[in-house]
Amino acid sequence: MFVAGQHEKGSNPHCLADEKIFIGEFQNQYDYPHALRRVTWLDEETKKVYQFITNNFELTPEQVALVYKNRWQVELFFKWIKQNLKIKSFLGTSKNAVLSQIWVAMIFFLLMCYIKFQTRFKGSLLELTRMMREALMLRRNIIDLLSLNTKTLKRLKPPDFPQQTLWI
Repeated sequence: MFVAGQHEKGSNPHCLADEKIFIGEFQNQYDYPHALRRVTWLDEETKKVYQFITNNFELTPEQVALVYKNRWQVELFFKWIKQNLKIKSFLGTSKNAVLSQIWVAMIFFLLMCYIKFQTRFKGSLLELTRMMREALMLRRNIIDLLSLNTKTLKRLKPPDFPQQTLWI
């Protein structure tokens, strides 16, 4: 790695260096010819020096340091999404499709939390979600379902009205 020059160094005392760099030695710089940016940052809380490498030359050194400092929170958020929202795969690949599916899953999760809180349901959130899924096509009050548990849910008698047919 060699330094090609200084990037605009801000007036922040925590920014020790803001350099434009290239990966590799001078002789093999054409293996990856694009310039990168190395920001050397002093964290005032821990008094540690960090070096961040990015290809973004638009952000200030402070913004680069904040992005890397807060990246763990983003990782934890996506871990929470995987564990709680149970999105196995996305139905679409566009930004709108992915965001819509995440929003729908979050709304469902919040509704289940709200129902569990308001009704003082003793079971787990997973148990409540399974009960809702089992009784999804039954015409029953949610309050009636909450008095059941997963074992007694199977004995729930079918509704007193005939099932409606779908006409195609």
